[in-house]
Amino acid sequence: MKTSKVILVTGASSGIGRSIATHLASKGHKVYGTSRNPKNSVNTLGYTLLPFDATKEESAKALVDAILKEESSIDVLINNAGKGMTGAVEETPLTEARDLFELNYFGAIGLIQEVLPCMREQKSGLIVNITSIAGYMGLPYRAHYSAVKSALSMMTEGLRLEVKPFGIDVVNVAPGDFATNIAAGRYHAPLREESAYYSIYKNQLEQFDGHVTKAASPVAVAIAIEGILEKQNTKPHYFVASTLQKLSAQVLKKILPQRWYEKMLANHYKLPI
Repeated sequence: MKTSKVILVTGASSGIGRSIATHLASKGHKVYGTSRNPKNSVNTLGYTLLPFDATKEESAKALVDAILKEESSIDVLINNAGKGMTGAVEETPLTEARDLFELNYFGAIGLIQEVLPCMREQKSGLIVNITSIAGYMGLPYRAHYSAVKSALSMMTEGLRLEVKPFGIDVVNVAPGDFATNIAAGRYHAPLREESAYYSIYKNQLEQFDGHVTKAASPVAVAIAIEGILEKQNTKPHYFVASTLQKLSAQVLKKILPQRWYEKMLANHYKLPI
């Protein structure tokens, strides 16, 4: 197995994607990152930035074709492109919820469909889907985000079994809170004073932004993925999060009665139940 790999990282102009692309390029891998507008991105970090719109099927094909013109293979796909969303389910416009799934879920699927023929032909490959710790629990005022990340996670489990006979590996990497600019790119349902949810939602927005601001560097996610690249036998799920977040998603939800678990989440997010 060759040491240096050709790696495609979507959403690599900022945040977790940029950390992943920068770190893996520094380790000698040939990294291609994507951005909707690469000309507007400052990139002096050792990897090639290409245009990609995850909401357009033809963009996925053009991206893969462009890389395969330069390289003999694509060894690793890291699906990171996406956005966040906050808001009460009742008050989040369905058009925005559909757009979230179009980008975060179907955008990843479209690119997977484009790289799999190449990976099957070379009888090897790794697909890493960046999900979220939120995908393992239904978070209040982020229910749609939890749902789309859960969908991506469950799809990964099924795809993993489908492509294993071809020598292809598929894993989830679920980050917790990290210090990125994700808050700036989130869709926020309008905060309306006349809403029944106003005071609680306002408090939630302040908490969400505070969690990200105080979080650790996203380089931890990049280091975790570097470790996965070296594994012969991978697991379907990897968590890169605080001890409390991992404990909540991996242990407490499984062993606590649902009522206790809901009360724990409510207390954490200061919800009046």
